[in-house]
Amino acid sequence: MSLMILGTSSHAGKSTITAAVCRSMSKRNISVAPFKSQNMSLNSYVTKDGAEIGIAQAMQAFAAMTEPQAEMNPILLKPKGDKTSQIVLLGKPYKDVCIGDYYKETPCLLDIAAEAYEKLRKKYKNVVVEGAGSAAEVNLYDRDIANILLAERINIPIIIVGDIERGGIFAQIIGTYDLLPKDVRKNVVGFIINKFRGDKDLFKDGIRIIEEKTGLSVLGVLPYIDIPIPSEDSLSINDKTASDSPVKIAIVRLPRISNFSDFEILEKFASVEYTEPHKSLEKYDCIIIPGTKNTVEDFEELQKSGFGEELKKARMRKVPVIGVCGGYQMLGKKIRDEGFESGEKKVLDGFGLLNIETVFDSYSKTTVQVKRKANAVGPILSSVGETEGYEIHMGRTILNGTEEAFSGDGAVSEDGLVIGTYMHGLFKNVNFSDALLKYLYSKKNLPFNGINDENPDESYDMLSEYFEKHVNFDKILQYFEN
Repeated sequence: MSLMILGTSSHAGKSTITAAVCRSMSKRNISVAPFKSQNMSLNSYVTKDGAEIGIAQAMQAFAAMTEPQAEMNPILLKPKGDKTSQIVLLGKPYKDVCIGDYYKETPCLLDIAAEAYEKLRKKYKNVVVEGAGSAAEVNLYDRDIANILLAERINIPIIIVGDIERGGIFAQIIGTYDLLPKDVRKNVVGFIINKFRGDKDLFKDGIRIIEEKTGLSVLGVLPYIDIPIPSEDSLSINDKTASDSPVKIAIVRLPRISNFSDFEILEKFASVEYTEPHKSLEKYDCIIIPGTKNTVEDFEELQKSGFGEELKKARMRKVPVIGVCGGYQMLGKKIRDEGFESGEKKVLDGFGLLNIETVFDSYSKTTVQVKRKANAVGPILSSVGETEGYEIHMGRTILNGTEEAFSGDGAVSEDGLVIGTYMHGLFKNVNFSDALLKYLYSKKNLPFNGINDENPDESYDMLSEYFEKHVNFDKILQYFEN
């Protein structure tokens, strides 16, 4: 059997609740898989067989104690700007389309999504299906393969999640329920109120009103909580606040920033700020240029903003500069695009901090999990050792004699303070982040006690316990097969 989690809006908590249900079931030794037919996100993950899926579905798979696979997110849209997105279909690049042309593919994509769902259902018996955005986008019902069309096709029980922190929870919940097509509305079995702050007893009348208006149960009210699981998309950046740590790290907020969840481990031990490209870098102890969906366009935006000059000043101050994926490509002397990255042929002078050049001469994309050993160059990499992560990138980089940062990947300056790599997930290696933070703290003559071993499973267990404490999970379990 299966259950569908629909939301009243984006960022209502569908992904987190899906993960919580998956972990609670897997703890009971009930086989389960997550599923999201269509995801729009620049935070992605590479499976063991080289398929690219949304990072939220990978996170949910880990919560379910199973391996991520392409069918868990058969359609991934990666926005490129100018109303254009790359379609990643069953884990592989399909094509770039503008939104109008994308909707022409609705029947075909719906079939692919439904087939992926059926494959998971047959393998796992139980599937937790996450919708996307708001389920009540009435003008999109005839092409909404993430919510309405899929719900009509697979015909399973539905829970609607609302975000009380945004305000208007009654309009959210009751309005969404009332606007659903009848053949979808009949499958709604209850509601969950998410991100509640304050005394839940004061919301008893609110629960009563929702239940009277809809005839359905409020299955739970989840208090606001911050559990360390990866962020799904760029909306999450707006929720981040820098700590008051004396060590300050700038992560450049590129227009098409991708996989920024790579750096979330640093937020516990340093003041991490997502800085706009035009801002001064003078106060920061480390600069990180993250990945991007479009290296060429984002690089041009950085150059227009004056970021290149700020970066050179930081380099002169011996501030470590780390580029990941697209950020790594920008650190070189040349970027040559044969029209596969930006749509037109261009040759650009990079930031020049590494003697490398990157060439985009194919639409093909590298998607692979990797294990690399750090090259012992400079004060940071010398104490790292083995690392692991995954690559998701177009283009190939020519080193021109520059030292590799890791075995088979990246580049590093002679003093070891400029590091470029294609490896996403690098900072989740405790040994790498620990080495970086120890160096940054030492430059301020401050002690750093090190990072305690990170255990992501503990976060999923915490999430499950919190969920079951505040939600009638026994009622949810009845929709699944033991």
